Amino acid sequence: MTRYSPILKGKAYPNVMLRPIRRFITGTPLVAVPAIAADPGTQTGITSVGPAMFLFTIASALLLVLVFRSAANRIVTWVTSRIGVFRIRRALAQHSKHVLHDFIIPGAHGGLAKIDHAIFTAGGILCIESKHCNGMVFGGKDEAQWTNVDGVHRRRFLNPLIRNEGRARALRRIVPGVPVDNLVIFTGAVEFPAPPAQNVIRVDQLESYVARHVFGPSRIEDWDAVWLSVRSAILRDEAARKDFDAQISFG
Repeated sequence: MTRYSPILKGKAYPNVMLRPIRRFITGTPLVAVPAIAADPGTQTGITSVGPAMFLFTIASALLLVLVFRSAANRIVTWVTSRIGVFRIRRALAQHSKHVLHDFIIPGAHGGLAKIDHAIFTAGGILCIESKHCNGMVFGGKDEAQWTNVDGVHRRRFLNPLIRNEGRARALRRIVPGVPVDNLVIFTGAVEFPAPPAQNVIRVDQLESYVARHVFGPSRIEDWDAVWLSVRSAILRDEAARKDFDAQISFG
């Protein structure tokens, strides 16, 4: 298996660039512990107040490390996920002026469907879900759940291909007869232990994927009307957002 390189076009991948910062932030509280313990001449010195205070200080420092580490991980995850979304938007904009992001349409079988990205190309529409995570991702295209293992952390999530297929069906219902393909993009420093499905890619593969993607034959002649139909179906009001949030909470 070819190991995924975090270097892209001469630039380090954002998650790799931020790792030293995260280590520095999470390790900062530990730096203070030896300094406190080694200064018996001060009023706050641990040796002047006994071993109980020493143990309490060590425990407090370790707790502080855990808090700092958790906060740093959340910050780095948020930043790198935003960078991943930006990279997707930039790559799609380079291929077509007809691109939509983060929009809600009526679902294929009732309810609402929220689509992360959609790009209109010469052959059809790509319905895209973006997923951010780091580490290893395990899962087959027909499995109900996939697994992400990042260090000691392990979590399961719904198969994004199955989730996004429902959104692709919602688009097909709006523009029947128009090819709509399902694409899942992973952002972050992610690796697959087994080759993923052809329509599961990393963000650095997006530009080449769109460039070489070929839709099936289509008899659509007025593509402008097709894209107008999609835009007209978008639910832009705040009530639709609230209904969608309620739908997710109920599910």
